[in-house]
Amino acid sequence: MIDYVNDCPIPPALQPPRLRALLEPAGAGADLRIDVTSRFDEDHYGLNRECAHMIMAVVRDVDALALKDFRETGAGVVNQSRPDVSERGGLAEFNVSISGHDYIVASNGDGSFYGYQLADKVWIGLGLTPRAEGGKGQKLTYDDLSAPVFGVAEGEISTKYHYSPDRNARWNMSNDYLRRYLWMRGAHGVRLFYYEKRFEDLPELRTLMKGEPHVDIKPENGWCEIGIREFKGGLLVQMWAVVAAVSPELCETPDVETLEWPGAPGPMTYARASAYIHGAPVFLDDRFLERYEQNSLFDTMPTRAGAVWLCGPSYQGQWSFTDCERAGRNLIRASVRKLYAGLPDREIAYAHSFVLSAEKAAEFDQAEEHIVSKTARFADVLLALGDHLEILGGAVGAPKPAADIVDLSRADLKANQWRNYPELSRLAQTAPLAITEQAFLSRCKSLHEFWQRIPNGYLKALLERSGHPRDAVKQLKSAKLLQGLTNMLERLNADGERLDAFAGAADAADLQRRNVGMGALFTVNDLRLADAHHAGETLAHLESLDFDISRVNEGYGRAVDHVFDSVIDAFSHINAQLDSLIRR
Repeated sequence: MIDYVNDCPIPPALQPPRLRALLEPAGAGADLRIDVTSRFDEDHYGLNRECAHMIMAVVRDVDALALKDFRETGAGVVNQSRPDVSERGGLAEFNVSISGHDYIVASNGDGSFYGYQLADKVWIGLGLTPRAEGGKGQKLTYDDLSAPVFGVAEGEISTKYHYSPDRNARWNMSNDYLRRYLWMRGAHGVRLFYYEKRFEDLPELRTLMKGEPHVDIKPENGWCEIGIREFKGGLLVQMWAVVAAVSPELCETPDVETLEWPGAPGPMTYARASAYIHGAPVFLDDRFLERYEQNSLFDTMPTRAGAVWLCGPSYQGQWSFTDCERAGRNLIRASVRKLYAGLPDREIAYAHSFVLSAEKAAEFDQAEEHIVSKTARFADVLLALGDHLEILGGAVGAPKPAADIVDLSRADLKANQWRNYPELSRLAQTAPLAITEQAFLSRCKSLHEFWQRIPNGYLKALLERSGHPRDAVKQLKSAKLLQGLTNMLERLNADGERLDAFAGAADAADLQRRNVGMGALFTVNDLRLADAHHAGETLAHLESLDFDISRVNEGYGRAVDHVFDSVIDAFSHINAQLDSLIRR
């Protein structure tokens, strides 16, 4: 194979980065992005002129690549013009190719308008799905939705050229998928390119010109041709070349049958995993969920199975993690046998990257409450609040169903769990101890927005039924309305009053008196504003909740716990007051 960088007549030290990238073979890493078509044009009429047009052909035999065998090298597109058909059937044998070879990106241009898309054989052969992105600057992206892997290939749909391009075009592709396609075809990816750049008048280039104002250089192996001539006080270098850039060798991918799992020494093959019925469970750091939680294409809804919370991400019926149980604040208990059953290798390897050694797992308290359980308790206190307010409203002539008051249906939750309440799943997303301040504030905002769905108008109606003037309550917001209601309930309970005493029991001081038990609702509102306005007062707000701010040195995870617990306690307090009054 030719060493194109060193075989190029332009010395390696003088090769600009764009030219060097065209000459160098593609790396082998699966996570690399490989350019498969590009059209770059910069400062067309200026002293910094540089342009590069490249297309990639699919070529089986690259032992004798020669520039003369490819007429499309200088065009930068697979096809240059519309076929001239003057009679019926004149296009019956129309075959688009790069001098008889297939291509990776289908491109067409006539000097003014250019269009691009992934070749049919490529996206159909790899089972990809196209989608369009953007408005004026539209791009096409191809995804492997069966995996799923997004952005396997992507690039601009079109460009225009009128004295200068309206934008450059670039198509790149995942090295993993590109090499898989070439491997299936038994062919190499060959770059055909035209490169042009104005250089300063350098002695190394003058040596190549041998005293002439213009020279053409054609290496004996015939893979390129270079022209150098005097241009605008410098030297213009033009190059046409064919470069075997990508070999049909598969990228190395994790072999899940070589992975070792704690408690099961030796490689875990599929056969061994299938028979691993009584094997010890493994433990994963729950941050493995973040990848799935942050993409709406995955279903990450936690589900309750008796006293256990399951957390198995799934993808549109294609695959699913099963038997993954919450086992402590940031710990997930999983079955190796189930991990190997029906999951793609990519997902198994990803889960393995979060596996904890037995010693590390032992450091976790498996009895410590996790974020899903806290979210469930939060939903429970809101459901109880809805039930209590429904009874109170019915007693004072302001009837309203509990589900409409708190926007949660106990029957729906029992039948469908959280399926119809994605807000609960978002609240219950992974909250590592090292969670950032911004992520903490965002979670506080979501928590605040959830209970804000209790209609202010209904709370005002209850207070008005108690005898408070409409003018006194009309400017109050949810936290102050709940605080005023709690103050009334505490006073009535202290006096041993019954439910029918609520009507006409108003005291103006109830709407003003600060209630320590409800303070968390006000603090969470302050934290929501800190998130919105970047007030930088997060620590002061946490201190007002009696939180030891030294615990945020390694992150705000404990602060998340404290805020959830404090809000749950606040709603538990008003529920206790309502329950006490209703039961008497």
